[in-house]
Amino acid sequence: MSTKIFQKIIIIVAGGLFFMLTAHSCIDEQISADPALKLTFSKDTLRFDTIFTTIGSSTSQIKVYNPNNKNVEISAIGLAGGAASPFRINVDGALNKDNRFTNIELRAKDSLYIFVEVTVDPLDVNSPVFIKDSIVFLTNNNQQDVKLIAYGQNMEVLRNTTFSTDTTLTAEKPYLIYGDLVVDTAKTLNLLPGCRLFFHDQSSLMVYGNLIADGTREKPILMRGDRTDQIFEDVPYNLVSNQWGGVLLLSKEGNHVFNFVKMNSGYVGIYFSNDDRNFRPKLTISNSRIHNFLKYGLVVQNGDVLVVNSEISNTGAYSVYLNGGKHTFIHSTIANYFNSTNVRIQPSGKEGNAAVMIMDLNRIIPMETVFKNCIVAGSNSREFEILTRFESQYHGSFSNSYIRKEKPDPVPAMFTNIIWYNPKDTIFKNTFYDLNKLEYYNFIPDSVSPARNIGNPDVAKLYPVDLNGNSRLTDNMPDAGAYEWIPTKKSR
Repeated sequence: MSTKIFQKIIIIVAGGLFFMLTAHSCIDEQISADPALKLTFSKDTLRFDTIFTTIGSSTSQIKVYNPNNKNVEISAIGLAGGAASPFRINVDGALNKDNRFTNIELRAKDSLYIFVEVTVDPLDVNSPVFIKDSIVFLTNNNQQDVKLIAYGQNMEVLRNTTFSTDTTLTAEKPYLIYGDLVVDTAKTLNLLPGCRLFFHDQSSLMVYGNLIADGTREKPILMRGDRTDQIFEDVPYNLVSNQWGGVLLLSKEGNHVFNFVKMNSGYVGIYFSNDDRNFRPKLTISNSRIHNFLKYGLVVQNGDVLVVNSEISNTGAYSVYLNGGKHTFIHSTIANYFNSTNVRIQPSGKEGNAAVMIMDLNRIIPMETVFKNCIVAGSNSREFEILTRFESQYHGSFSNSYIRKEKPDPVPAMFTNIIWYNPKDTIFKNTFYDLNKLEYYNFIPDSVSPARNIGNPDVAKLYPVDLNGNSRLTDNMPDAGAYEWIPTKKSR
């Protein structure tokens, strides 16, 4: 092929490409006024969880799409409430004090982001207030909107607070805690039914006196982080561990009560410690749930603890660590499936430690352990360990329980009526968090669970109602753990 012909082909091809590009450019630049062309949105309603007054929310977002083959001009985007709205919007990085934007071109098959925040003014009422507005879009004489919904809640802020006298916190409104909340030596903090404590990042409750957290089934006491927004669109921060510090019980003479307490998603649940052999502080945990902590759920060092009808679950390290003192667990579920499903939720996975570690190595006071009608389970094959240097002095008694550990040979005399681990076991209804199905951990025994019907009825009679309020005595064959299996009612 001659050079002249080759050059001619290049000119023709280049000319054709230039024509197509310029034609396509002309088509792209055309803005259609066709009223049949409408926008679509990533969601039709943007919901915010409870927003504390004056604090404001984190930023949420929606995506606006032009699904059409032609460009459109959005004549106006604005909040129906205008400048007075508690909401604020940012359109593709632009702000406007009146929350109103005009003449925004959106190309064919393109999209833009709208970021939304909300701040609730201080209120004189203590109950949550429903707040709503909408983002209104006007395109080719079509009006469309995305609804905005939030709940505003007045609160009391406690910032680096020390209680130097006996103090009572009520359920009147929630408490937002910055820094550490400290109970002074020999003083008592009472938390009344329905009391809600929201802890900021790394904030903790440090008790050098006594803590009485006495809730009810109808009005449990809540301890959690203060983030009420979402880390991902489908995952609330409240499902992510390490959102706050924990509860540290540090008095050698302390007498502490947790009854109907729900605490979750911090660094450590309850850290109960004493280093004086002349004292034995006491802790009672009943009808409570300690769930999703980056390190430990319950640490007991040289103190007496009674845990009844409670769940301690999903921790990065030991769920329960015991060393020194008398420790009694009755009808309780200790289950560790931390990060068993989705790494996005818990960036740091389970460390491989047992759910229950009984470590009788460096105690200060003698040690005794009692488990009755309990479940110890998790994602590892060995979720129960006893390490002791004082075999002749250590006293253990474990009965009518399920323990996820291979059956020892021989079985020590301290174990009676124990169901040991079998790889084919299905223990609970649900041991994962599925983002797609929105199924969360459910530690009620499965219908075929080996933990069913193995509890001692005489023990169950002392605690006849499970953590969900169901009777354990219906068939006189109570299940082990904090929850009784209830058959599903069949519809007629």
